[in-house]
Formats: sequence, structure tokens, C-alpha cells
Amino acid sequence: MVIFAVLFVVETKFQLRKRVQRRITRIIINVIVSIPAFTLLRFLLIPLLVWLAAQNQDLHFGLNYLYELPFWAEAVIAFAMLDYTNYLWHILNHKLPFLWRFHLVHHTDHDLDITTAFRFHFGEMIGSLFFRGAAVLLTGVTPLTVLIYEIVFEAATQFHHSNLKLPFHFEKILNKLIVTPRMHGIHHSVIRSETDSNYSVIFSFWDRIHKTIYLNKLQQDIVIGVPSYDKKEELTIGFLLKLPFTSIRPWKKYPKDTSEVNELKY
Repeated sequence: MVIFAVLFVVETKFQLRKRVQRRITRIIINVIVSIPAFTLLRFLLIPLLVWLAAQNQDLHFGLNYLYELPFWAEAVIAFAMLDYTNYLWHILNHKLPFLWRFHLVHHTDHDLDITTAFRFHFGEMIGSLFFRGAAVLLTGVTPLTVLIYEIVFEAATQFHHSNLKLPFHFEKILNKLIVTPRMHGIHHSVIRSETDSNYSVIFSFWDRIHKTIYLNKLQQDIVIGVPSYDKKEELTIGFLLKLPFTSIRPWKKYPKDTSEVNELKY
């Protein structure tokens, strides 16, 4: 909550992108939509991941038990493996139609700020139980590593969804290692080729390794949202909660969709 409060205040003063909706309206919608997912995260997902990691310790199962290194080295490798699996999970949420219908709720926001970091459908959280649980088992991470990762994961998610304008050259350096607001802002673009990029959560180098990175975009040129759901007034709390269980509209081509992915300029 401390990180949220700090980012909420700072992004208000140092705004990266101009807002297109009333902030208070979005806060109410995003907070209420997030309640079921946030409850599942706190009381089911994290406890389950820690419990599975504890089973790993008893059984010595998983990739992390295939080698012996100093404790800190094993922890760093395990942390990186967890982050890589979340990069893959994010891609699956975009590429598999069944998963996309839940992740779509997150992307229909017409602004991008700290509150968007919580705008997830509870169905997506349930799906992540299975994928992220399997990732913990296969990687063989320890309960402590899981806890540390989840804390950093949440902080990173709030940070890169924020509408915080950092000094450009500082952010350019920072982005060599982690995902930043400018980088993730492109991922929320209405242009499909831009949305299909920048999937990383904490470390940005997964996108660089797999050539799914796209940075050559001015923030003032980004239109946030999904073009097939461009009517702000229809995106009510009830509409968003039932959206995954309705007929999902195909992605409507945006008029300015002429960009190319894999451009490494910033």
C-alpha cells in the first residue's frame, strides 16, 4: 500500500500521458472490479504458491535442485526463472482466445495509471493459479524466493502501469534492466502490433531476448485501450465483470496501425 500511495501521489504531479477520462470514475470502476481478483490473490494464489514451494523443499523436486550453487546464486536464478514464466504467461493471455477474454478486461481501460495495475478479472486470477503453480513446482523455488518474488512482482506491476513521467534519459537507462512506464504504455496501445509487444513484468530483457520489444513510440502518440471497446460509457463495472462470458469482439484495426514491432530505438 505504501508503494501504491507514493506512486498515486507522484503520478498526479508528474503525468506522462494526458488523461482521457475522469480519474475518480476510473478509480471507482477499477477498484470494485479488482476486489474479487485481489481477494483471490491474497488468500489463495500467494498462499498456494508458498505451499507448493514448501513441497519442493521436502521432495527436492524442480530445476533448482539439479545443481548446487551458493544460496544467493540459486535464489537469483530461481527469481529469474519465475519472472520468465510470467513473461510466457502474459504472452499466453494474449495469444489464446480463452485466456484473452479474461485479460481483455485489463486492456479495455482507456487510461493507464496505477489503478490499472489492479484492474484484472477474477477469472484471469483463477487461471494463473494453475500456470503459476506449475511454474513454482517445475522451477523448484524456495518459499522465501516465492514471497520475495511476489512482493517485487506487485511493486513492478504498479510501477510500470503508473502514469509517472520519469526523466527520459534516466528511464532509458533503467529500462535496460526493468520494465518502465513508457515501455509498458506501448503494450496498452490500441494498435495491435504494439499491444503484441513488451510482455515482460519485472526484467525487460525477456522481450529483448525474444525480440518482442518495441520502444520507438512517442507517448503522446499512444491511444490506450482496445479499439473494439472504444465506447467509454459502456465499460461499466457490471459490463467488465460479465465481459469474459459474452461474445468477444474481434480486434478492430486502428486507422494509424502502420507500426512495426522489434524496433529497438527509444
